[in-house]
Amino acid sequence: MTDRLQSQSFNGIRFTGLAWIAIFALVLMAAGPANAGTASVAKADSRVADTRYRSMEIQGVNIAYREAGDPSRPTIVLLHGFPTSSHMYRELIPQLADRYHVIAPDYPGFGASAMPALTDFDYSFANYAEVVDELLTKKRVEKYALYLMDYGAPVGFRLFAKHPTRVTAFVIQNGNAYAEGLQDFWKPIKGYWAEPSVENREQLRDALLTLDATRWQWTHGIPEDKLELVSPDNWHHDQFLLDRPGNKDIQLAMFLSYGTNVDQYPKWQKLFREHQPPTLIVWGKGDYIFPEVGAHPYERDLKTVEKHILDTGHFALETHLDFIAERIVALMDRTSNTSTTVRN
Repeated sequence: MTDRLQSQSFNGIRFTGLAWIAIFALVLMAAGPANAGTASVAKADSRVADTRYRSMEIQGVNIAYREAGDPSRPTIVLLHGFPTSSHMYRELIPQLADRYHVIAPDYPGFGASAMPALTDFDYSFANYAEVVDELLTKKRVEKYALYLMDYGAPVGFRLFAKHPTRVTAFVIQNGNAYAEGLQDFWKPIKGYWAEPSVENREQLRDALLTLDATRWQWTHGIPEDKLELVSPDNWHHDQFLLDRPGNKDIQLAMFLSYGTNVDQYPKWQKLFREHQPPTLIVWGKGDYIFPEVGAHPYERDLKTVEKHILDTGHFALETHLDFIAERIVALMDRTSNTSTTVRN
């Protein structure tokens, strides 16, 4: 103890060990408020970017949505595909929310949104677009970019057709708007459109609504060395929701409704030519549902297109999250005049 508390000198002034401890404590106390203030600001900024799990009643139905980021900043709306929900964007949202306002809804019958009976709700792509439109209106979102994937494409393009001047940009990821994009996968579904018989409906139930089919959607077309990047949680999560009593009948109604989108393709293409929203296309080339051939026709009608064909499958975010996030930020920077960097 005597050795540790021996006196020392500093600029000619002698201090004991205990005095040095007291001085050090005073320095920490003086620095404390400044550091605490910095930490408080950082924590506040982090809270703004945190994902919130919210809901709102639309058409008498509880609609769940994820929201993150500052609502005063430019908004991007993430529209999910089949058979998933806003869950597919769980890792993209944090990459965008510290610089943009992000909203990702679940359609009725999907994700955490309510699932009214077929007799109590209009399950159609036209009505899904109305639901999303009302959600954005109630949130007072007047301008927004759209991330369009799978089912999200017809929902989003219907929004665009209704409010073309509200859409600031497209991010199109394996989402179709051209007849040539509906290839072999769609043959039995086209048969269902032509003849919505019990036989054709049950054929689709057996082929597309099982755990094996859901796993296939998440993994098909992904290179072998990247398959371990895809969590099995994805297909087990989706299948749990598909297996709810009555949900498969809802999905079959949506398969039938998809045929109404094809009739809208010429209208959407005309609006593309007229309004020319800046567009990012990121497309998994191994996708059998929406093959690469559906990615290229957009350039016939849109002049400002950045296109990337990626070595992956239907759910490109599972293997190319960081790259897609970087390209979205670059697009949003160009359309919103903000300067940002991607967080790794």
